[in-house]
Amino acid sequence: MVMVEENRSMEEGLLRTRHQNDRDDHRITACVILSTFVAVCSSFSYGWANGYTSGAETAIMEELDLSIAQFSAFGSFMNVGGAVGALFSGQMAVILGRRRTLWACDLFCIFGWLSIAFAKDVLWLDLGRIFLGIGVGLISYVVPVYISEITPKHVRGAFAASSQFIQNIGISLIYFIGTLINWRVLAIIGVVPCFLQVIGIYFIPESPRWLAKIGSGKEVESSLHRLRGKNVDVSGEAAEIQVMTKMIEEDSKSSFCDMFQKKYRRTLLVGVGLMLIQQLCGASGIAYYSNAVFRKSGFSERLGSMIYGVFVIPKSLMALILVDKWGRRPLLLVSAIGMSIGSFLIGISFALQEWNLLPELTPIFVFVNILVYFGCHAIGIGGLPWLIMSEIFPINIKVSAGTIVALTSWTSGWFVTYSFNFMFEWSPQGTFYIYGVVGALSLVFIWMFVPETKGRSLEELQVSLTGTI
Repeated sequence: MVMVEENRSMEEGLLRTRHQNDRDDHRITACVILSTFVAVCSSFSYGWANGYTSGAETAIMEELDLSIAQFSAFGSFMNVGGAVGALFSGQMAVILGRRRTLWACDLFCIFGWLSIAFAKDVLWLDLGRIFLGIGVGLISYVVPVYISEITPKHVRGAFAASSQFIQNIGISLIYFIGTLINWRVLAIIGVVPCFLQVIGIYFIPESPRWLAKIGSGKEVESSLHRLRGKNVDVSGEAAEIQVMTKMIEEDSKSSFCDMFQKKYRRTLLVGVGLMLIQQLCGASGIAYYSNAVFRKSGFSERLGSMIYGVFVIPKSLMALILVDKWGRRPLLLVSAIGMSIGSFLIGISFALQEWNLLPELTPIFVFVNILVYFGCHAIGIGGLPWLIMSEIFPINIKVSAGTIVALTSWTSGWFVTYSFNFMFEWSPQGTFYIYGVVGALSLVFIWMFVPETKGRSLEELQVSLTGTI
């Protein structure tokens, strides 16, 4: 009875503080901007790693005498490492905090890039790729979580989407210069943003929600003052964070099995489903081996890479602008439709090539539809699943559920990247028809299950999705 009364008073306090938050948490301070910038530095390295195999493929295979199977394994090992990183990402983010977990990401990425840069045989090459994967596996979880926990709710989507934007800048630059610079130098460049983040971490605050989780009430307010401004009354927002954290902790013992409770089933289904969609649509395989696709279609590899490198920036900027205007759900739906159509059109283009119809136009058809595919990928399915994952899970299951979701992404990504070359050798058009079907099925899933999270605090989302209050 005492517990019921206590929870009721906590609920009333939570409701009373919301109007204050609506006024105070709309401040975008220099600290929020700096913290976001530092957090997304590692996202550049992530993007650099995603595009690395495409530009470096020919040079690495020739210099180290690798077979297609060996190079396919090298490319896919980042996903193997990513799965390992994902397995420990949630627990590390809770035990070490968000900032120190970012620091751990940098250590893995720095070792991975240097191992690749100075590799003399395939063993060191693969080892570097695995360590790099562990680093980006941690990045993929902790960066969107940290950004979503420090930013005001009305710009949370745009700030979190900046991670995908910086990642795409990394992809853009390596596509643009990847065929012009030695593959070892490209690996050295990947180290630079990691060093910048190592330095920057010392100047940004810890997540106030993590501080509330470990029971540091005074530090919650201190962190919020740095994020919202010294003269801002953060007591309302601090109270809401602490009340909601305490309620969730009392409501559950935070065991691994908690995330399978009925009230969390929808959030887990949405998180896992979106990650499967993100990977099984084939984007990782196409991005890793885009030069092979250009070569097969008859389009210039260097020209294709350079044009795609220029195209990446505006397409990712569009997502940054629209995510808090249109919302997550509409962008995901548009993205799924466009990717499905793009995949089918690429498949049809390769079918025309096989039938020797319109041979002069087929390479252009393939290239244009690849741009359509990745343009639609960037505005939704490319980055929003990680943003939504960081928003929908309450603090008590964020570790276990986040780990499962991230592990799903990296293991399915490994399957796609490892199988792509073999599928593409089997049938170029068949490969893209399969990706087109996945895109069509993802449209149905998003329509039926994915909620809109725009403009709502993390506490409000947890209440509405799990029925905590």
